[in-house]
Amino acid sequence: MYNNFEIYKIVLMLVPLIFSVTVHEVAHGYAAYRLGDNTAKLAGRLTLNPLKHLDLVGSFLLPVMLKLVGSSVIFGYAKPVPVNFANLKNFKKDAIIVSSAGVTANICLACISGALFHFIMQFEGSFHNPSAISIISSLVYMLYFSVFINVILAVFNLIPIPPLDGSRILTMLLPYSMKIKFARIERFGMIILIIFMFSGLLNKIIDYVAMPIVGFLLGS
Repeated sequence: MYNNFEIYKIVLMLVPLIFSVTVHEVAHGYAAYRLGDNTAKLAGRLTLNPLKHLDLVGSFLLPVMLKLVGSSVIFGYAKPVPVNFANLKNFKKDAIIVSSAGVTANICLACISGALFHFIMQFEGSFHNPSAISIISSLVYMLYFSVFINVILAVFNLIPIPPLDGSRILTMLLPYSMKIKFARIERFGMIILIIFMFSGLLNKIIDYVAMPIVGFLLGS
């Protein structure tokens, strides 16, 4: 049974998660907008208002369930921002930029959160007021999870399985003949992704790729 403190920690975890998935999607839309496609702008998705981006299952239920079952991997997703790649000026190059924009944004957020985490930790012991200590502790906890979540989101989205960003990037880099063959598996992407996640391969990628980056940014 989860007590009030555990529920409070889950809420603190959701704050950076919601912000991170929102920034991820806005980054895709903004990159597309700057490169000639205003689909996301017309849809009202170039905003940091999370209500425009959140998905009930991906942004709330999935991360909470992962936390409650004690999963070592906590992540989520938002509603994909609409992008019409046909509107891009330089299709191949611009498609890669748009597809990698979300991952780039998450990496930047992870680095910023890590820097702020270390900065606040230097002064954490100088606070003696109980209210100030509580606020600082909550902020440190959110920054810790922000690093964790953003690194996992970046690494996860780079996996070249449809519909993840890594799949779009790989498609743009493949020669035409291989691109056609790769496109055939797109309709099976979610099935492949689910098998990938439950086979333990995702955990291995998180352990060997994401966690060393998290450790570096948090200094642990």
